[in-house]
Amino acid sequence: QVQLVESGGGLVQPGGSLRLSCAASGSIFSVYAMGWYRQAPGKQLELVAAITSGGSTNYADSVKARVTISRDNAKNTVHLQMNSLKPEDSAVYYCNAAAKLGPDTFYNYWGQGTQVTVSS
Repeated sequence: QVQLVESGGGLVQPGGSLRLSCAASGSIFSVYAMGWYRQAPGKQLELVAAITSGGSTNYADSVKARVTISRDNAKNTVHLQMNSLKPEDSAVYYCNAAAKLGPDTFYNYWGQGTQVTVSS
């Protein structure tokens, strides 16, 4: 089992910045990638950014120039720095940990979600 605890969401004005953090605990040795997803009302869950255990990153085109994902291996924490926020970035943001539990067995763990609202 992997437990994920998110922090850092809130209300921010357009053009502002937020930093989300996700602390992982438990069987973290099985995790090979972590990322952030978001879901706005009436929309599908979408990937925002992800980072592998080796440090490779992947970003959604809609946020690529404004978002940076990073990880602190010593603290088992992943951060999502979001700049130049837009109202369309408003959503519930979920931390994800992708784990390999066996030769052909994979599992996704999810955090409880944190609300990000971009509004004046």
